[in-house]
Amino acid sequence: MSQVYLKLAATLRQLTRREEGASLAEYGLLVALIAVVCIAAVQLLGEQINAAFETITSTL
Repeated sequence: MSQVYLKLAATLRQLTRREEGASLAEYGLLVALIAVVCIAAVQLLGEQINAAFETITSTL
């Protein structure tokens, strides 16, 4: 009986230590962070980018 218990305990330890990559939640957090950065960049630079495109358009 103790052999079975030891084998089960070893298997459980391996399962809890194994990390095979980022989970779906971590990917979701990364996507959310990237979206926030993109939105902030558009808010901060939107007018300047618009003015640059208008300059290019009028030059052409």
